[in-house]
Amino acid sequence: MKEPGPDHPIHIESFAGRVRIAAGGRVLGESAAALVMREADYPPVYYVPRADIDMSALSKTGTTTHCPYKGDAGYFSISGADGEDIENAVWTYERPYPAMAAIAGHLAFYPNKVELTATPD
Repeated sequence: MKEPGPDHPIHIESFAGRVRIAAGGRVLGESAAALVMREADYPPVYYVPRADIDMSALSKTGTTTHCPYKGDAGYFSISGADGEDIENAVWTYERPYPAMAAIAGHLAFYPNKVELTATPD
């Protein structure tokens, strides 16, 4: 387990606005309670509370990855409205490391696999 610091900064804050997620021709959710994570030089990642997403459109996969800063991630595929699934389009840290506890219970979406719109207030 690594801690964020000057060599690898990670900042999590409430996003002041709305995040909308759509895929396969349907809206999966919209949230005014999303978090935005800014990690090192990576693009910002929006973490949306599960309660704001239509979980019936997602199916858990067997894919896992490990981040030394956040912990173990699990993945979901999205059931497409056109009958095609979007594989491993969503990830979550169900038990993140303590420094990243804020993202527990949230989902992140690959922006190249969904239509993610973040509209600031």
